[in-house]
Amino acid sequence: MQKYFLLILISLSGCVHTLKACTILSCSRGGEVFAAANEDDTTPFTRIWYNPATKDRYASICFGAPDMQIAAAMNEHGLFFDYAAANYDLSKLNLTNPYKSDIMWEVLGKCKNVKEAMVILKKYDYISQSQVLLADKEGNSILINPKGIIEKKGDFQINSNCNMINGKLACRRPEIANEMLSGSKENNINFLKSILDKTHQEGELNTLYSTICDLKNGIIYVYLFHDYNMVYKIDLKAELKKGYRIENLADHFSPTFAYESFSKNHSLYLKESIFQEMKEKGIDITIDHYIMESEKLSPKNEKINSALLEVALQLIKYSWNEHHYGSSWDYWFSKPDGYDIQKYKDPKLTSAEKLLKYLSSKETTDLKLRNFMYEIVGFTNLAQGKTATAKEFYSKSICNPDETYKVTLLRGNEIMNRLNK
Repeated sequence: MQKYFLLILISLSGCVHTLKACTILSCSRGGEVFAAANEDDTTPFTRIWYNPATKDRYASICFGAPDMQIAAAMNEHGLFFDYAAANYDLSKLNLTNPYKSDIMWEVLGKCKNVKEAMVILKKYDYISQSQVLLADKEGNSILINPKGIIEKKGDFQINSNCNMINGKLACRRPEIANEMLSGSKENNINFLKSILDKTHQEGELNTLYSTICDLKNGIIYVYLFHDYNMVYKIDLKAELKKGYRIENLADHFSPTFAYESFSKNHSLYLKESIFQEMKEKGIDITIDHYIMESEKLSPKNEKINSALLEVALQLIKYSWNEHHYGSSWDYWFSKPDGYDIQKYKDPKLTSAEKLLKYLSSKETTDLKLRNFMYEIVGFTNLAQGKTATAKEFYSKSICNPDETYKVTLLRGNEIMNRLNK
């Protein structure tokens, strides 16, 4: 299973907001207020999830990768944000007052506009290696990065990331967007779509999807895989009335050869296929089927076992998202709030535990991977209130530090310290 474990190892490294390079902008002119973005990355299978309002949070829609980490979002009051990857060396910055969870998630749930968001943002250091554009329906926008906050000057603002080569930008995406916005007084869907089209990427790094958000009217126009001829229109108010749910963005578009080819060649395709089968046949039947397939293929079952591990983790991420109002799984990213595990019951946790116990029972030379699976079994039990079983598996996961991933050791020790108090 080891050689198929790269994507999980990347996640275990603690990286967050890993969209490689995006072009994001806000524009307020002619009485209209829009935010638009190309989301560029290497991983397809984008998710959308809808989060109804609670007594403590405004309703919202989120876009993100299968790991359910938010890439972009908009709330019911027209407050929008979107991340672009950046290369800040956080060790060289004096960041001593981080927010204990995801500060932009807090902003999304508690603020109606940029002015209200600034009250929260100025209290804490921004500790993500990214730059985020925050915009509201009043026409205000700011850029937030670890070095500070940049307020919009004029009627538009651009957030983009290009790799630096010999001190120079390796691409012209931000320049093209700036030239088009500066050279025109237009501010409408077709004009913004033309900017996204001219700044989209193809090749090793692709524009996975694009959005144009009408912040005043709560309408989002979505385009899949840099095809600007097909649009999925989201009326946010109407969709939020339908309740919480997670959707695959691609399900809202007719199949295209380009996107299907890109998706089928991705390492997560088998995992995604298993989830599609779960929709059609049910989780338990599907899991039992693939465990049997794994047994039949043994010992040449590395690929299917890797996919089953991804399935188990995805089930936990779905479960956490559903029971925590649409938030990311903070425990996975070792955030302080992630250790405050509120107890809840969900069959998805039971199914994930079944897969993890099956996989960890197999003979393997990768003891770090086995201990990682013990850790996650411990988490599923702790989340369900089975403290004794959780403690047993957490103890096993960290009993030999030389055979344990650093992140498993970090999280395992923190949980055990809390359980032993």
